[in-house]
Amino acid sequence: MRNVVFVAPFLMDATLRFVRAAASLPEIRMALLTQEPIEKIPDDLRSKLHAHWRVADCLSPDDIEAGVLELARHMGNVHRLVGTLEQLQTPLGEVRARLGIEGMDAETAENFRDKGRMKDALRAGGVPCAKHRKVTTLAEGREFALATGFPLVVKPPAGAGAKSTFRVESLDELDQSLRAMMTRPGQEVQLEEFVVGEENSFDTVSIGGQAVWHSLSHYRPTPLEVLRNPWIQWCVFIPREVDSPKFDDIRRVGSRALSVLGMRTGVSHMEWFRRRDGSIAISEVGCRPPGAQICSLISYAHDFDFYSAWARVAVFDQFTAPERKYSCGAAYLRGQGEGRVAAIHGIEQAQKELGALVIEAKLPQVGQAATNTYEGEGYVILRHPDSAVVEKALNRLVTLIRVELR
Repeated sequence: MRNVVFVAPFLMDATLRFVRAAASLPEIRMALLTQEPIEKIPDDLRSKLHAHWRVADCLSPDDIEAGVLELARHMGNVHRLVGTLEQLQTPLGEVRARLGIEGMDAETAENFRDKGRMKDALRAGGVPCAKHRKVTTLAEGREFALATGFPLVVKPPAGAGAKSTFRVESLDELDQSLRAMMTRPGQEVQLEEFVVGEENSFDTVSIGGQAVWHSLSHYRPTPLEVLRNPWIQWCVFIPREVDSPKFDDIRRVGSRALSVLGMRTGVSHMEWFRRRDGSIAISEVGCRPPGAQICSLISYAHDFDFYSAWARVAVFDQFTAPERKYSCGAAYLRGQGEGRVAAIHGIEQAQKELGALVIEAKLPQVGQAATNTYEGEGYVILRHPDSAVVEKALNRLVTLIRVELR
């Protein structure tokens, strides 16, 4: 029997899907380490847990270590320490090293977490990526800008999900962004060349240092462009033809990038660009499963449960590659205006035209607050064996449905 501790600071819906998948594995005892009280755990999940422990800060290695030691008193030696949140990966690695638990260490996790360190390693390993520099002063930022040119991307060195990420077009905009982000002396900010091209993801399962399976997603348009333009609706499109020769270059470059960063066993999420001249540039790599419903898209594309597959990789180092049967896509319904959801327009026509393709939907509800993210206030997932059908339907869907805020 394998003892597993799952660390989840807060029990959001997306997190719960992974927690439930891990708790349902056979031949394990699973405990949950969280900042939430036990009353917040859904009844169906609580019955599957061997133990629960609450800590003040799940991002603190000391708090995690104390919680794991307490849980070990109830369940015996902990064999696996897991979590899906990107910000958790380095603290988890540190605690694994302290307690002798198998899995990725903090040094390797930091290769994925620190964007400047990541790109330094990729460049040293011959992997193409954007020009970049960490800066701590306005003068350093201006020096990089003058050498690289505009536009530039400004972001935290350890950000996630395009949060606090900005595109700047001039020295004045750069200064303004740096002043906003440098809240204390010596604080680092990551500057990067703005890569022009199509943005995609390369999601991979690695076992023992070998990429044994992959999936490809296309972003329409890029998340940063969506955040800059509140009227744009975002889509993620997964083609059925995942093994097409036109993706040979990203398979080769992506596998090289994972090797350079030290990925051994786990699920990774890589974002990459295809420039207008056809070349590739790696943007970022996370040593965790993808967000934004991509795990659900992968599940629907293969008629299998990718959440459970992640759990088997994380706990047992096992993965059985599925056959891709469908193309899938998600349209994210972003509110137009400001305030709360006041109305949803076009649902009836969308149902009439595209209802047969819908496999999952979470529609905005009147009265809910706006998220101000590229994922918006709701989503619709489409599926069909023909990639062209899904792509055309996504384009139609985002023209039919409009979420009004006021």
